[in-house]
Amino acid sequence: MKKLMMLAAAAVIAMAGTAGAAEHEVKMLNKGEKGAMVFEPDFLKVEAGDTIKFVATDKGHNAESIKGMLPEGAKAFKGKINEEIVYTVEKEGVYGIKCTPHYAMGMIMLVVAGEPVNAEEAKAVKHPGKAKNHFAALFGDLTQ
Repeated sequence: MKKLMMLAAAAVIAMAGTAGAAEHEVKMLNKGEKGAMVFEPDFLKVEAGDTIKFVATDKGHNAESIKGMLPEGAKAFKGKINEEIVYTVEKEGVYGIKCTPHYAMGMIMLVVAGEPVNAEEAKAVKHPGKAKNHFAALFGDLTQ
């Protein structure tokens, strides 16, 4: 009986840790408020434990983490084209995300979980085309 009560208590504690987690929805769009080929929103402030659901609102998009733009120990991810993907943010820091086919067109987003502990490393990553300027603007928002 004592063992059963301890297991039940452990289950309650484990559920309490995820009970406050939020789910954030990001649309993958051909056209949005900021122009063509965008994630909407393109900037999220979240907490470790939150999930991000990337919704394939328009066809031809995916969501993929960018090498060098993840906190240490965070899992990289790559969604399939035209498919929803849900990613759980496990570590505090900055996450860079791209749509693989539209990366050079600037279809990127920035996620910050808690403190941006890896911001300098993430800023140092090189990007093609419009993604470079778009990230510069998003990092500018991060400091405000």
